[in-house]
Order: sequence, then C-alpha cells, then structure tokens
Amino acid sequence: MRDQRPLHARARQYIYEILESHAQSTRVGLIVNRFIVFLILFSIAVAVLESDPRLRAEYGSLFFWLEFFCLVIFSVEYYIRIWIAPEHLPYRQMRPLGACWSFMISPQGIVDCLAVMPLWVAMLGFNDLRVLIILRMLRVLKFARYSSGMRSLLEVLASERRALTACLVILLCATLLSATAMHIAEGHVQPDKFGTILDAMWWALVTLATIGYGDVVPATGIGKLIASVTIIGGLIMIALPVGIVANAFSEVIHRRDFIVNWSMVARVPLFSHLTAADIAHIMQLLQARQIDSGDIIFRRGEPATAMYFIAEGDVEIELGPEENGRRIRLGAGHFFGEIAVLKRVERSATVKAVSRARLLVLDAADLRVLINREPSIAAKINQIVQGRTGRSLNLEIADLEGQDEVTKEPV
Repeated sequence: MRDQRPLHARARQYIYEILESHAQSTRVGLIVNRFIVFLILFSIAVAVLESDPRLRAEYGSLFFWLEFFCLVIFSVEYYIRIWIAPEHLPYRQMRPLGACWSFMISPQGIVDCLAVMPLWVAMLGFNDLRVLIILRMLRVLKFARYSSGMRSLLEVLASERRALTACLVILLCATLLSATAMHIAEGHVQPDKFGTILDAMWWALVTLATIGYGDVVPATGIGKLIASVTIIGGLIMIALPVGIVANAFSEVIHRRDFIVNWSMVARVPLFSHLTAADIAHIMQLLQARQIDSGDIIFRRGEPATAMYFIAEGDVEIELGPEENGRRIRLGAGHFFGEIAVLKRVERSATVKAVSRARLLVLDAADLRVLINREPSIAAKINQIVQGRTGRSLNLEIADLEGQDEVTKEPV
C-alpha cells in the first residue's frame, strides 16, 4: 500500500532512518555517519594544531576555513536532528514543536548544540581563542552517539550513580579526617603546608588519590604513620569505584548481548515454534559472528565443523562443477552448511557474504545434540532442504551416530 503521508513527513522519516534507526544497517546511513565521525576527528585535530602559535601564524587562514566548513556541516546536522525529532519514539506522541524542544534540551541535543556553539560565539564577535578551543574540544562528546562503548559507559554511570555518589562521600570524609589528623600532627612543624585543615586537605586528597606529587610530605613520626594509613585508605578508595563500574559494565554488555542474540534466534524460522525455555537453551549453543561483505565463510573441500543461521544480511552459495557452478543466494532467516555437517563430509560449495551479515554458528556436535533433544527440528531441516535441493536428507536420530555417505547437495 502506498504511503499517503505528506512529502515532508516521508522525507523526515527517511532522514531519521539514515541518521538514527538504520544508521548502521544501510549503506547510506553508514556513509553519512562515518562522514560525521570523520568530521569530528578532523575538527578536533584542527583545533589541536591551531593551538600552536607558530602553526596558527603560518596557516591561520587555512585553519579558519577548515573550522568554518566543519561548523557549517555540524550546524546543518544539528538543525536536521531538530527537524526529525518528532520521529524519535519518546517524542512521537508530542506535537512537532514540543518534540523539537524536548530533543534540544536532551543530553544529545545539548552536545550537538555545544558542537556548533563556536560559530555562534564568533558571529557575536567574541573571539577569545581559549573559550573557543574549549567549546571545540567538547565535540568529542558527540562520539557517545556513534560509539556503543561510550553509550554503555554512560549507561553504567547513570545506573550506578548512587553507589558512585556514596564512594565520593566516603572519599570526602576520608579526606577531611586525614587532613584534620595531619593538621594536628604537623601543623606546628610545617605551618606553611599543614597550618590549616584547608591546607592539609590538598595533601590528603593527593595522597588518597594515590598520585603523591611529593610537594607536601610529613616530617614527624606520627605524621608518617598517618600518611601510611591514608595511603592504604587511598588504595581502597580507588578500588571501590573501579570495581563498581567494571562489574556494572560487564553486566550491561552481557545483557545487551543476550537481548541481541535472543532476537537473532527468535527471527530464525527453524526455531519459531520453540518455547522461550528452548530458545534459552539454544542460545547457550549458538555463537554470534559478524561477517563483512565479500568475506569467505567457508570454501569447497574444507571439513564441515558447523552450520550457520543468517540473522541479518545475505550470503551466496557457489556450488561445485557437478552442479555447473550454480549459485544460490540466501537471506535473513535461512540456514546453510547443515548437509555436510550431518553427513560428515567435506564442504561441497563455497559460501561468501554478499553484504554485511550477522550469523549464528552452531557447532556440529551441538547440532546433533539439538536434534536429539528436538526431533521436530530434524523434520523441519528435512523439509527445507528438500524444497531447496529437491532431495531429502531423511534424517533420523540413529543416522546422526555415524554417516559416511558422500553427497552432492550444496554445503
């Protein structure tokens, strides 16, 4: 059915898919987003080089126009992101103006605004280089949109904010106690360094952070004892937030991989009839693998060690001479490589990725265990292979114990 929405609404959704929802799954989205990432890196490099007075004096004009070009692109990107804000899922129930305003005051909108702020500041006639450099360096925050690692880290910091805040409170309390003890012990010996608790807090904070500049050190025995306790406490202070963040980061990555793998398994028609418990069991057997376009998955004549399920993308099967080199193209939801695994023979075809693909890999031994556990899967494999090749595998559980017959079916 033809889309009856106005042209501007269709255009807004198309651009939203390029910049947001399908940014990593379409060729146009990859090109646009990689170009923006390149501009971020390029503009930061220009700002770093321009901070050198000699380079600025010699190439000042070139730096200006390069920065101006980057700012224009970032400004256009910022305005487009404001325009497509109504397409974002959290804002779809809002009016267009409300959605645009909600995006502008969101963390991502603020970061995008900071990226173009130098242009607006310069247009107002404020040309303090130090302020402009700071604003230009803030563009590094835009990487949070394009880096799953940075997004995961921000998610961790947000989810563990209470625990991290508690660590900060403990650190401040330890700083205060160490500074007070050192002021009492060393204040009369080194009044210029420990004469007040505020002066001693610098030493306490540096020591607890395990930095130890060495500019302020205790001179008495009691002072050295206090310093020793403070150093040990500093090790604990560092270990607490590091352990919290590392554990939470591991949980976020594990949860994200679980969700991705679950959705990939659920999209495979061969497993569509299984219960959630069965899918959870299969997920323990499957390994996710990402293949770039043009990569060879396996070649004719290689030993068959696994079968493959296509979660995303397309692959091409190039059959051997006995099949006149016929080619078969398979897309998401299909599987391949099962015949050679079940017949225990070498690969009879070469398979390569036509586009970037996500595969689920099932080891040969695990496949036999799975078929023994779920005989209905063997029946479905028989049905699909017969429809693809015109011949049935006639799989029976007993056949899986040992099969030496050489077949000419593809892979």
